[in-house]
Amino acid sequence: MIKRPRLGAEQSIGSPSCMKRLSSIWNVENVKVVRPVIISVVGATVLLTGVALLVLPGPAFIVIPIGLAILASEYAWARRWVKKVRRMASNIVSRERPIPKDSAV
Repeated sequence: MIKRPRLGAEQSIGSPSCMKRLSSIWNVENVKVVRPVIISVVGATVLLTGVALLVLPGPAFIVIPIGLAILASEYAWARRWVKKVRRMASNIVSRERPIPKDSAV
């Protein structure tokens, strides 16, 4: 006995009913809920990786601000930390190094 598919049972990817289902899944309310979760997970992962790199070999002082910047797009506390890190970095960069007197430059 050969089973034949019913007429209308097959749906192509571009069919209107398939598109309607996809648009109902990705409506604005769902995106508003999922976006902060994704930002939190990615930002926390990068930040914790940077903290781990403080004791492991790696560029911790580059990775930690990147993690804070990702989290700053969603959280005010992270924005405050990013401002502090920027201030500290600009102070370090702008600080003039004294040239030793016996230097042959």
